[in-house]
Amino acid sequence: MESIANYFKLDELQTNIKTELVAGITTFVSMAYILFVNPSVLGAAGMDQGAVFTATAIAAAIATIFMGIVAKYPIAIAPGLGVNAFFSYSVVIGMGVKWQTAMAGVLVAAIIFLILTLFKIREKLLTLFHKI
Repeated sequence: MESIANYFKLDELQTNIKTELVAGITTFVSMAYILFVNPSVLGAAGMDQGAVFTATAIAAAIATIFMGIVAKYPIAIAPGLGVNAFFSYSVVIGMGVKWQTAMAGVLVAAIIFLILTLFKIREKLLTLFHKI
C-alpha cells in the first residue's frame, strides 16, 4: 500500500487510499447511468444495443484507467451523451444518414483532431487567437 501511496503522491496531495477509494466508488455510481442510457440513444439510430453497451464500458474503463495510472489525474472519462444524442437524433434519424456513414464521419473527425494535436497545431492556433 505504501508503494501505491508513493506512486500517486497521496501524502503530498493531502489524501489517503480510503478517501480515494470512496471518491472512485462515488464517481462510478454517478457515471454508471451512461452504461444504460448510451445503448438506448445509439440504439435509436439502429446500432446494436449490446455492442454499444460493451463498447461504452470498455472505452470508459480504458480511458479512466489511463487517466488514473498514466496521467495520475483522478478524472473518469466516458462517452458524451449529448454528442451521441446529436449523432442519433439529428444526423441519423433527422438527416437520414446511415449510422455506418455517420460513424465514418466521426472517425475522420477523430483522425483530424489527432493530427492537429500531434503536430501541436491546436496549441499554435490557441496561442495565435489568444494574442488577437
